[in-house]
Amino acid sequence: MRNLLIIALLSLCLGSCLPGHNDYSDYKQLPVDGWAYNDPVTFNITGEDSIVDGTLSLGLRHSNAYPYSVLYLEIAYEDTTGTTHLDTLNIKMADNYGRWHGKGVGTDFQLVDTINTRFTRINNAPVRLRHIMRVDTLRGIDMVGIEFIQNK
Repeated sequence: MRNLLIIALLSLCLGSCLPGHNDYSDYKQLPVDGWAYNDPVTFNITGEDSIVDGTLSLGLRHSNAYPYSVLYLEIAYEDTTGTTHLDTLNIKMADNYGRWHGKGVGTDFQLVDTINTRFTRINNAPVRLRHIMRVDTLRGIDMVGIEFIQNK
């Protein structure tokens, strides 16, 4: 009887760790030779419900080879009326002394930054990210991703 109670409690704890049925996370590997200016990264956020409100976050994995302290991105997404929105993101990658804001070991770092806490996800509507730095090909960014967490 005691073993059954322990198993039930463990199952309850593990079940609460599962993501919601409308949560989403995806990372895309960028080319080894760099991220071209005209090469947007597209995510098709999916979930069980067609329209869901939540928080949208950006994830970046980069190396010490990234030569700047900021990253400017353009994000494009549609709202419920079908209107496409373009927003500019200013991601602070390092402080004034060159210390990376992201967490990591050695020369690789990961940074997660909230984009929008009141984002409406439309099932399969694309979210596009592209860099808008003053170089044609951006080096030092290894992966870019987005995370969507449904409001509870």
